[in-house]
Amino acid sequence: MLVKFNSSTSGQIMMFSPAARQLLEILHKDCTARGVITSEQLPEAIERLRRAVAGGGSSGSLPPQADPPAQDDDSNDEQRADGPPIGLAQRAFPLIELLEWTRKEDGYILWEAAKDF
Repeated sequence: MLVKFNSSTSGQIMMFSPAARQLLEILHKDCTARGVITSEQLPEAIERLRRAVAGGGSSGSLPPQADPPAQDDDSNDEQRADGPPIGLAQRAFPLIELLEWTRKEDGYILWEAAKDF
C-alpha cells in the first residue's frame, strides 16, 4: 500500500506503508489512513528524524520482505534485487527534505493512505 505525504507548500512524496510506518513511529504519530504534521510540529519532527538517522534509527533497516518468486535460469541479472538493504537514512531523506521545505514556507504536511497501516 502506498502512503502519500502532501506538503501544503512544497509538493508530494510517496512511499510504501512499511517505510512510512517506521518514519511515523519515530515521529510518535499514529499510522492512520489520514494524518497531519502541523507547522508547529515541523521543527521537532525534523529533529527526531535527523537524530534517528544519526543514531542508526530505531530499527535500522526495514524488515525483509517475502522472498521473490524463483526465476528461470535464463532470466536477466538486472532484474535481481541483490544488494544491501535500504537503510533508515535513505528512507528518511525525502521526508526530511519535504519537512524542511514546508517549514521554510510555514506550511503543514498531510498524509493519506487507502486505510490504516
